[in-house]
Amino acid sequence: MDKLGVGIIGAGNISAAYLRLGPLFKALQMRAVADINMDAARARAEEFGVEALTVEELLARDDIDVVVNLTIPAVHYQITHDILTHGKHAYSEKPLVLTLEEGEALKRLAEEKGLRVGSAPDTFLGGSHQLARAAIDEGQLGRIVGGTCHVMSHGMESWHPNPDFFFQPGAGPVLDVGPYYVTNLLQLIGPVKKVTAMASATFPTRTIGSGPREGETVPVDTPTNIHAILQFENGAVVTLGASWDVWAHGHAPMELYGENGSIFVPDPNFFGGKVEVAGTDGALAPLEERGHPFGKPNQEHAKHGPLANYRCAGLADMAQAIAEGRKHRCDIDLAVHAVEVMTGILKAAESGQVVELTTTCERPAALSPDEAQALLA
Repeated sequence: MDKLGVGIIGAGNISAAYLRLGPLFKALQMRAVADINMDAARARAEEFGVEALTVEELLARDDIDVVVNLTIPAVHYQITHDILTHGKHAYSEKPLVLTLEEGEALKRLAEEKGLRVGSAPDTFLGGSHQLARAAIDEGQLGRIVGGTCHVMSHGMESWHPNPDFFFQPGAGPVLDVGPYYVTNLLQLIGPVKKVTAMASATFPTRTIGSGPREGETVPVDTPTNIHAILQFENGAVVTLGASWDVWAHGHAPMELYGENGSIFVPDPNFFGGKVEVAGTDGALAPLEERGHPFGKPNQEHAKHGPLANYRCAGLADMAQAIAEGRKHRCDIDLAVHAVEVMTGILKAAESGQVVELTTTCERPAALSPDEAQALLA
């Protein structure tokens, strides 16, 4: 199959992962990076052997078929809108947008233009999460009826050199890290029907712990401690705890409870990890791996050791889906529904009400080991 030419807008930290991992996939040809800061664009381009362009130059290039939006969330909508209006497919880092209205507007524009929109996270395509999906789809647990998810830490200020935007509206733990958890729940269980929540912001400021701004404080203007309840269309009720006000905890990242057993799913922020199940006898045992390529460690992480990292899998699946004329897995319906779930949680916390969702989505198709292997170069 022909490769799609890929351009990146946004030369920040995450661009290095896309440029490093993109060549793993046979449908992608990484060609250029752009940024409003041309020094940053040139540095990243030199590091990975691609071209440095202005945003306008990149959007005008005929050899770029799909543009990856790695800008800050506050401008995700406008940049993706610009990508589509220039006749190119768009793939955005999470969250796709910050409001349901923005997501629906992008969907209408993409349909008018006959273009694809995809969005991270794609970690749910990882070997561990697809192993959990297979166990659920095969009926090992019966219908999923409940669960708990916890994404808890003390935030980004200890390690990120410019953590300001994490603590502003449009970020916080629900919109920044929540997409990994919400999207995995959607692929494992299905769409959400309604949500409710409570939230607070414990610390009015945060102190930067590393980099040239170490010791500087940044304001906190969005909730950082959120506890939500999600009711799914299949009837399952799941608790989601998302907090950057926690120094330590003992919660598993994700536990799902079925009629005939329970499944323990590793951190959805990562592609790999151990999956465990328990049947009606309550005995916990690891699920046997099935050789999924996106579960195999391919890098060494300073904190987590050997790590499976296949970022760009969702982008590669979208490129292949375009060629095959099928629906891609990280599609706009999934992303828009996830956005409504997350913004609904924040609205519910602010209003004290139960928020009924207006969107839905199909569960993305499972990704078998053979299908994953077919994406790789």
